[in-house]
Amino acid sequence: MKPVIDSVRLVLHEFSVDDAGFMLRLVNEPSWLKYIGDRKVYTLADAERYLTEGSIKSYSDRGFGFWKVELKSTGAAMGSAGLAKRDYLDDVDLGFAFLPEFTRQGYAYEAAEAIVLYAKEKLGLKRLVAFNTKDNTSSSRLLLKLGFQLESSLILEGEELNLYGKEI
Repeated sequence: MKPVIDSVRLVLHEFSVDDAGFMLRLVNEPSWLKYIGDRKVYTLADAERYLTEGSIKSYSDRGFGFWKVELKSTGAAMGSAGLAKRDYLDDVDLGFAFLPEFTRQGYAYEAAEAIVLYAKEKLGLKRLVAFNTKDNTSSSRLLLKLGFQLESSLILEGEELNLYGKEI
């Protein structure tokens, strides 16, 4: 499959239902559950549905979504990163999540930086937002490094979140 985004060390591809096993693992990682939340994906069938109703639907509806991030040198699936248009936000949202063995190596920054460029150059977007839990300091540092600024709080499912924005 042709990459959507290609960076120095990473390749981002559209997810397919064949990625259900990977997604099942990713969404049940302790870090995902802590910082993103339980998406009720407990079986391969749940993961297939999650992909089909989420990213795969978004590709056809919006022309973007969350993509599978792979290490270019090995093809290893590392995480998910991409863009979402959420009903409760005016702007398109940047998001990312990586398996623990691929954190703290600059991969999330590299993927996010490439996605911001893609959003500007390929999609013609002028602004992006991102949000995270108040205790997700790694995500906050990454967003600030990318040039996002903390703009406000957002209450979602009873939890107060940080909302960041960036003109691109």
